[in-house]
This record gives sequence, C-alpha cells and structure tokens, in this order.
Amino acid sequence: MAPHQTRALAELLGRGLVAGDVVGLVGEVGAGKTCFAQGLAVGLEVDEAEYVRSPSFAMVNLHRGRVELAHVDLYRLSEPEEAVLVGYEDLFDGATVVVVEWFDLFPELWPGAFLEVTLRDLGGECREIQARALGSRPARAIELWEAAWEAAREAAWES
Repeated sequence: MAPHQTRALAELLGRGLVAGDVVGLVGEVGAGKTCFAQGLAVGLEVDEAEYVRSPSFAMVNLHRGRVELAHVDLYRLSEPEEAVLVGYEDLFDGATVVVVEWFDLFPELWPGAFLEVTLRDLGGECREIQARALGSRPARAIELWEAAWEAAREAAWES
C-alpha cells in the first residue's frame, strides 16, 4: 500500500470516528504511522492548512476539526510516568479523538477501549495494515471502516 493509499484508508476510518475514540498506531520507523495520522485528520475534517506532522518533540499536537484530534507520539518517553508531564491521561476525557504513535511502547498507558492499527513496511511503496479492537465501540469502528473500504473499492472498480 503506497503512502497515498495509506492516507486514503485512514481517511475512511477518520470519517467514522467520534469524540472519545482512541487509535493506537504501531510500527517501526518509516512504517507509515504519521502518514496514517494525516489521513485520520482529513477524515476528521482538520483544516488542510494545518499540516499534521509527527509530534516527536512536542509529544502532543492538537488539531481542530469536526472533532478535536489529539496526535500523540510516545517515542521519546523513556518511562511511562513521563506521560503525566504532557497531560496524557487528560486526553482521554471523551471530548477528543486520540491517535497515539508508538502505542505499543507502554501498554500500561492504554485506555480501557481502543483500536490498534499495526503498519508494516514491506519495501518499496508496499505496506501491510492490520487492525484489532479492544472494546465494543472500537470493534464497531472497525466494522464501519471495513464497510467504507469495501464500498470505496467497489466504486473504484466500477469507474
């Protein structure tokens, strides 16, 4: 899956997300986590002029859209307690969609329900994307996302 396809797939997911949803992104450097977050932002109607980039140094970037998007990067944390310094736990107040890059580094920081997206770079412009849900709301988000992806594929096939 090329970067533009990764963004398009994430956009479809973003269209169905609502305040309180949490998306954890897992993958090595260069696997497409930030690319995926950019697509989510488009689906959440974040203004295109507001460029979504990896919050590696800020750790949290907030973006206004249909629903506020909190884009978090845990890469630079050396221990989970450091997340308190950036107000990580406050992001799960139910008012925002939270997308967390390097989600797998600190399982102790996981909320009770989330959608986890794993991206793997297969070389060239190929990526593998897998999703799993913990909780009924994230499971429903995956169902809606799969239906939207299938409808988009069918529409592309017909044209």
